[in-house]
Amino acid sequence: MPSAETSATEEASPRRIVGLALPALGVLAAEPLYLLFDAAVVGRLGALPLAGLAVGGLVLAQVSTQLTFLSYGTTARAARLHGAGRERDAVREGVQATWLALGIGVVIIGVMQILCGPILSLIGGGGDIADAATEWFRVAVVGVPFILISLAGNGWMRGVQDTVRPLRYVLTGLGLSALLCPVLVHGLVGFPDLGLVGSAIANVVGQCVAGAFFVGAVVRAGVPLRPSWTVMRAQLVLGRDLVLRSLAFQACFLSAAAVASRFGAASVAANQVVLHMWNLVSLTLDSLAIAAQTLVGAALGRSDVGGATRLGWRLTIWSTVFAVVIAAVFAGGYSVIPGLFNTDQSVIEAMHSIWWVFVAIVPIAGVVFALDGVLLGAGDAAFLRTATLVCALVGFLPSIWMALAFDWGLRGIWFGLGIFVALRMIAVVARTLSGKWALVGADIQRGTV
Repeated sequence: MPSAETSATEEASPRRIVGLALPALGVLAAEPLYLLFDAAVVGRLGALPLAGLAVGGLVLAQVSTQLTFLSYGTTARAARLHGAGRERDAVREGVQATWLALGIGVVIIGVMQILCGPILSLIGGGGDIADAATEWFRVAVVGVPFILISLAGNGWMRGVQDTVRPLRYVLTGLGLSALLCPVLVHGLVGFPDLGLVGSAIANVVGQCVAGAFFVGAVVRAGVPLRPSWTVMRAQLVLGRDLVLRSLAFQACFLSAAAVASRFGAASVAANQVVLHMWNLVSLTLDSLAIAAQTLVGAALGRSDVGGATRLGWRLTIWSTVFAVVIAAVFAGGYSVIPGLFNTDQSVIEAMHSIWWVFVAIVPIAGVVFALDGVLLGAGDAAFLRTATLVCALVGFLPSIWMALAFDWGLRGIWFGLGIFVALRMIAVVARTLSGKWALVGADIQRGTV
């Protein structure tokens, strides 16, 4: 890991960026790839179980991703401290984030066991889809504390520019889930045939293993392990804006799933599979954004505004080129990729109806995610909160509900996503050009902590 004295030029070198981004790419891409594999395994049971997994998985993802400040906020705070040479304080951010993850996760289990029935009925439109989703969700939600602990662990390790250990931990957990999933879902090698519930059990086992590795890492770090409300409060102040930002995403994607469910099980299943692909693309692009977040935070922590700015634009160019390549791969896979995840022709046709909209969004996302990483590294969460809320209210949500009102189907939903991403691109480019985000110093809280 580079010391606090390392120059901005050395830190922003292609070798350094790739060294941070590739392991982060492995972490970010691993879960969406596993979810696609999970969907393929469950999809062999038919459209109804896949639709149940789609609805239940969406709600579980929103419950956990609503708390991404445990990862992104912790990275930003730890990176500033790392850049200022305060290594032990940077690791302490991880300890306190882990305590927060554990406490919040336990609360979520209790609350969601009570509320999951009506929530999933609303999202899934009631009936068999909601019943299947509820059956899966009641088991899968037990893994939430371990999901959140993994988010916190990824956050502080990225902040101190260690992206290799998180990759090992995550791959171990997901690898175990991937081995168990087909065995438990289809009753292979003498195991009972658990159907959709088998998928949930496999998920929880893998999440527990990964979470245990991250807990072990903070225990071995050699810093005090007792809870500190002062540090946790500071994390929550930054997290407030990131949570509101996540709420905007949550409202959009839950609305999209609710509308898709009104078009039938095939539409729900198709929307979820393509949404998994979108998540894979966005999180893959986010690997470069994490490198930007880590290095920008460190540069600003040691008061190097010029280095932070140069790095941000360099990563944006790289991310955009990479996104164009990804879009070309999906364009070439139009005839092949949908059939890999379902044998139901109605689901495949529904996927084809939104395929080219999905492909067109990807290059725009290359710009958005890179500059999101720059602004997150600078701790500019308040701007990102406001921009995301405005773009959701103006772009995504009206398009989604118009798709339902005018019977535009899945294509209308995905046009709304395209508008949302384009508006976000305009917002983050304008903010980055303004230079107002580049505040220096180890203290990431802008005059509040």
